[in-house]
Amino acid sequence: MPDHKLCVPCLFGLEGPLGNELRHMGLRDVMPENGRVRCTGTDADIARMNIRCRFGERVLLELGSFPAPTFDALFEGVKALPWADYLPADAAFPVKGYSLESALHSVPDCQKIIKKAVVESLKRRYRVGWFAETGALYQIQFSLVHDTATLYLDTTGTPLHKRGYRPAHVAAPLRETLAAALVDIAGYRGRGDLCDPFCGSGTIAIEAALAAKGRAPGINRDFAAMQWAWLDKAVWQDAREEARAREFHGDYHIFASDIDPTRRRHGARQCPPRRRGRLHHVRRRRRAGI
Repeated sequence: MPDHKLCVPCLFGLEGPLGNELRHMGLRDVMPENGRVRCTGTDADIARMNIRCRFGERVLLELGSFPAPTFDALFEGVKALPWADYLPADAAFPVKGYSLESALHSVPDCQKIIKKAVVESLKRRYRVGWFAETGALYQIQFSLVHDTATLYLDTTGTPLHKRGYRPAHVAAPLRETLAAALVDIAGYRGRGDLCDPFCGSGTIAIEAALAAKGRAPGINRDFAAMQWAWLDKAVWQDAREEARAREFHGDYHIFASDIDPTRRRHGARQCPPRRRGRLHHVRRRRRAGI
């Protein structure tokens, strides 16, 4: 399998736990930076990272980086990248990104230039003048930092912190990736009891249960790259089987309580039996008022 440059954005402060996690997965050249971790991996690693990563927000495939002090430099740099090696003729390829401390500070203008450059690059391969974009989604992301542009393809789609166990529109101030990091930093591995007496909607307790079970947080959800033509679909099945084989089948006990009945109801809806995958050791209790 060919090697890819990969980048995993994360919340600030989680670079250390995320870097350790990627090393344990077998990724190479792991380099934590502010708000992200870079590494090198294969097609199989793309699937493995998406399914098993607890602390990252998404897995980005880096296509190239180059100086872009002007719009002309941005256009030519993007056009020179091997887009046709990744995007089929019917690909949908919207563009989004950000600019920090760069001469090209207008994000909408950068989006238009990048889109135009990608189209011109694809025209050379496919010999067509119009792309309907009716196929799979290949989300293009860019960053412009200190006049250096970096282009990515987003392999994840819906962010990784959306595990799939929380119904839509449930208020929860603590993001799942941050809750998972708190559990990890606390050293909880499921070999003792865990009690969260102020659990709110129960995010920390649920993430602790996933960690104790050894269950990959993304094992029951889909990812954007699953629809990509060049990425063998077998890598996803193999990554899921590998993740299931790592699960722990012993006992662990997690207790969670909160005085607010609204929060308890939200927590109960977050982790019903059909969603939680038999994480039955989480016990929610009402805590008496003081």
